[in-house]
Amino acid sequence: MNRSRWWLYCLSFVGAIALLSCSEDPPKMNVLLIISDDLNNNIGTYGHPLVQTPNIDQLTQEGVKFTRAYCQLPLCGPSRVSILTGLYPDSTNVLINETNFRDYRPDAVTLPQLFMNNGYFTARVGKLFHYGVPGDIGTDGLDDTLSWNERRNPKGRDKWDEDQVINLTPNKHLGASLSFLQADGEDKEQTDGMVATEIIDLLSMHQEEPFFIASGFFRPHCPYIAPKKYFDLYDTAEIVIPKLGNDREDIPELAVSTVADPNYGLPESDLKLAVQAYYASISFMDAQVGRILNALDSLGLKDNTIVVFTSDHGYNLGEHGLWHKFNLFEEANLVPLIVSAPGHDGGGDISKLTEMVDLYPSLAELAGLDAPKNLNGRSFVPLLTNPELSWRRAAHMVVARPDGTPDRSKPNWGMQLLGRSVRTDRWRYTEWKQGEYGKELYDHVSDPKELTNLAMDSAYSETVSELKELLKSQR
Repeated sequence: MNRSRWWLYCLSFVGAIALLSCSEDPPKMNVLLIISDDLNNNIGTYGHPLVQTPNIDQLTQEGVKFTRAYCQLPLCGPSRVSILTGLYPDSTNVLINETNFRDYRPDAVTLPQLFMNNGYFTARVGKLFHYGVPGDIGTDGLDDTLSWNERRNPKGRDKWDEDQVINLTPNKHLGASLSFLQADGEDKEQTDGMVATEIIDLLSMHQEEPFFIASGFFRPHCPYIAPKKYFDLYDTAEIVIPKLGNDREDIPELAVSTVADPNYGLPESDLKLAVQAYYASISFMDAQVGRILNALDSLGLKDNTIVVFTSDHGYNLGEHGLWHKFNLFEEANLVPLIVSAPGHDGGGDISKLTEMVDLYPSLAELAGLDAPKNLNGRSFVPLLTNPELSWRRAAHMVVARPDGTPDRSKPNWGMQLLGRSVRTDRWRYTEWKQGEYGKELYDHVSDPKELTNLAMDSAYSETVSELKELLKSQR
């Protein structure tokens, strides 16, 4: 072989290798989904003056923070189903915790299932679909087996120490009470500490393959349990309980029926203890988030992993005399949502109205996957590069109430009295059974705490009519 032909062969070989390298698919983007339970926007990065969440705050600096993200039904099970299917409650027919969406949407492809179908390892630790808390801790709860390659259900000493919990509302079970425990022992002994440990193990085991790993923390869901050191962060003298006044005089009865006796009739000193415990649970959960994020970094996975931190819904801490969730006021429906995606600048805020059903198509787009065509959500990925884009006009949410005694033999226990709410840039408008049981209108420019119901004021009749049509558009 002469020299010129030899060089020609060499060049051809090098060219073929280069072409092969160029044709290889880019590495798949991992997803780490971290979801808290019953967390409102009372965290440092959202401007709360007391609550300490340094790890979530740091994630915000690396990602973007959505300041007006709304759940679709402020109750654990229905909201989580909507988040993980990208479908509204009207589409899933899930209005209460006990309803299994597969009974009505057997062919639905969930968010983790989409990733599994595209070659990802999918796993969850703790609560992603509905768990009764604290009763179902350590079990699969109402999980979806089709969504995961692996499921882990840790159970920590918080379960063994339940007999030590102080319940300020002894007529209510622990999962719907104002109750707390300043726990003995270390973080890693608590269920949420064990969740973090298991997530770190999964990240280490599957770092060489594309993954969708979901961390489902149980705190700050009641009972509010955290190691004592987190309670020491908060002085009850600095905690302020919202004043009730005559707030309920112009509110439909169904709007506040979940806590018919304002603040459960408890003295302010007890309410402050409950809030202190809620804050302590948040800071404890934040510390576990920090452990996971540190592991992600140390494993070298940070640059090719999309990280999402969020909650299933918001939470009331005495506003309107209400506690917990399952109502249509701002505090129960506004959720924290932080997204850190490689290739997108961090440290910014996105103030456009966002719905939690938007998370599914957004993560699919960020990972380069084709989402199902029937999703109700809209990908917010364009907002990551241009937060000022013209966006959705409103966010929609719904709750259900019983007409008489709930009938467990019927779908959703016969909860057919629906309250529907629409939130625009300025207004919140709510109807109970299409207005038959009452209406509410709040102006968030002058009344961000939703204390003055303007629905029956003739000066706002045109606004009511416009928002009523907007409500109909989502049904």
